[in-house]
Amino acid sequence: MADFTTVCKALEGHGFTVKAFSTKEEAAAYLNQQIDGVSVGLGGSVTLDAMGLFESLGQHNTVYWHWKQDAASARASAANADVYLSSVNGLAETGELINIDGTGNRVASMLYGHKKVYFVVGRNKLAPTYDEALWRARNIAAPKNAQRLMQKTPCAIQGDRCYDCKSPDRICRGLAVLWEPMMGIETEVVLVDEDLGY
Repeated sequence: MADFTTVCKALEGHGFTVKAFSTKEEAAAYLNQQIDGVSVGLGGSVTLDAMGLFESLGQHNTVYWHWKQDAASARASAANADVYLSSVNGLAETGELINIDGTGNRVASMLYGHKKVYFVVGRNKLAPTYDEALWRARNIAAPKNAQRLMQKTPCAIQGDRCYDCKSPDRICRGLAVLWEPMMGIETEVVLVDEDLGY
């Protein structure tokens, strides 16, 4: 198993609840046990998709996800859900969680509106420092997401780094960093010892 000792200690020191799992299946089973009989919003996330959480959580919760339902109405319903799930674009071993967003639904839900927020994070999202986690979010995650969305941005075309472009297709429009859980929102980080998402 990856050594999550440093990041677990840092996250717990910042006030986050942390759980670590060897596989995405174990993490999905845990989440299905913890989240039951409530409304659930999912942020745009290759990680959550790879774990089949829309389908499994949907068997015993009311789940909203703009990737699987009408985008506008699902985003609106997800914003008001009891529980919200997302991944991150970068997680610093010093305890900061970083997300970049184009529409804003995901970064907004990191910060406000839910009783509980879960971040499901594969080992590939880890970086030693805040600066390196931010670099990862901009130069690894963002170009891959732009390519996935078939955007005509320099990062998607070149596939190598952020160009801080002015393209109308730019998906990097907002950045949110959590240093600690927001007041009044229980926040849990679920670490998975697999490469998941971008």
